[in-house]
Amino acid sequence: MPHASSPSPEIAFRRIALGDVTLHVTEAGPANGPVVILLHGFPESWVGWKKQIGPLTKAGFRVIVPDQRGYGLSDKPTGIEPYHLDRLAEDVVALGQACGAQRFHLAGHDWGGLVAWWVASLYPDHVARLAILNAPHPGIVRDYIRRHPGQWLRSLYVGFFQMRGFAERWLVADHAKALRRALVQTSKPGTFTKAELDAYARDWTRPRAMTAMLAWYRALVRLPRRDPDRVITPTLILWGRRDHALQPGLAEASLRVCDRGRIHWFPDTTHWIQHEEFEAVSIALAAFFKGEDLGSRSG
Repeated sequence: MPHASSPSPEIAFRRIALGDVTLHVTEAGPANGPVVILLHGFPESWVGWKKQIGPLTKAGFRVIVPDQRGYGLSDKPTGIEPYHLDRLAEDVVALGQACGAQRFHLAGHDWGGLVAWWVASLYPDHVARLAILNAPHPGIVRDYIRRHPGQWLRSLYVGFFQMRGFAERWLVADHAKALRRALVQTSKPGTFTKAELDAYARDWTRPRAMTAMLAWYRALVRLPRRDPDRVITPTLILWGRRDHALQPGLAEASLRVCDRGRIHWFPDTTHWIQHEEFEAVSIALAAFFKGEDLGSRSG
């Protein structure tokens, strides 16, 4: 497999058809265990969660980690309409059902976190518990940016990503040198090894891959979406305060749309929280999904 590390023997791969798209899916853990679905962000794949798979399976969970549409070895539809948040959320519910889970625990990082928020807002009956890693609820972002110019400056890259053709060429040029450098510069030293970056770059430079990955951003900016309901699912937000792109205030604003939740801060951690604090993140997720009491809503 063209990925960053060799899978453990207990990890299996398969392709699952979900209507208009087929996803490449990684699975591990007991077949009868409570299901946990992990959603990666930009510009990763299932590999972004590789350090959590073992601990969660040892805790008794059945872990399902897709390459989301447009990423890795999954299908890459053309256009931006297939990447509307509604479609991305539908994929998650359909994936759970295809794996025999009408109800599941859900965790998402970065873009995977935005999708996870959307699933919990639109399909609360399907999500038992929700964990979010450095990702704001899509419903609060626009108002937050209006009130916090500093976040607007941090989000300027989203405008660059709208430049179809030019953005793709720049990001994949010289074996994706710019994107590889971005991951290294926005994370702690040693977070991403050369072998891991090489493996990611092979995914990024596949035919149509970068256009599909950037279509998520283009759909978010250009396509209208509904106002979501409040999040009634118990929610744990894990947030690295040294995130290069997202202010901590986004976590606090997101918590305010949750009926029951709390934030676990990582003061010295960047955006790449499940890589840099993989042990602490794994422990926190396992405890939370096993039913750890959230108490009252808090920061």
